[in-house]
Amino acid sequence: MTVRREKRHRKFRGRRTYHGSHKKWRGGGSRGGRGAAGLHKHKWTWTVIHDKEHFGRFVNKRFNARMKTVSVDYLSKKAEIFLKEKIAEKEGNSIKINVAKLGYEKVLGGGKVTLPLIVEAKAFSKSAEEKLTKAGGKAVKVE
Repeated sequence: MTVRREKRHRKFRGRRTYHGSHKKWRGGGSRGGRGAAGLHKHKWTWTVIHDKEHFGRFVNKRFNARMKTVSVDYLSKKAEIFLKEKIAEKEGNSIKINVAKLGYEKVLGGGKVTLPLIVEAKAFSKSAEEKLTKAGGKAVKVE
């Protein structure tokens, strides 16, 4: 038995009587009201998921204003790759990385530091500064 490529309902999409009587699918009622109607009522789940700022709720402005962060572990693992791509520079025994070139602003202290790194960034967490100095590197604040 052959199978149709397109289903029958797909075939009649542009026809007036696709839904039976055309009166049934008319007007704003078939789409739950016109425009923003029902955003506080029957379209509430849509509002929460897709339009969080509509009523000024669900958006933590402090969270959105936070800096873009990167961990020390990521920098130490990728340091040699950054050297090859000329994003970082070699300074004596250590590798100098400017975090702003990578698109980050703050360095956090997650993970381990295996290489002596000189990291330039706008801000550092306390643990990031400690780990960098223990490994023989520096944390340089730049604005």
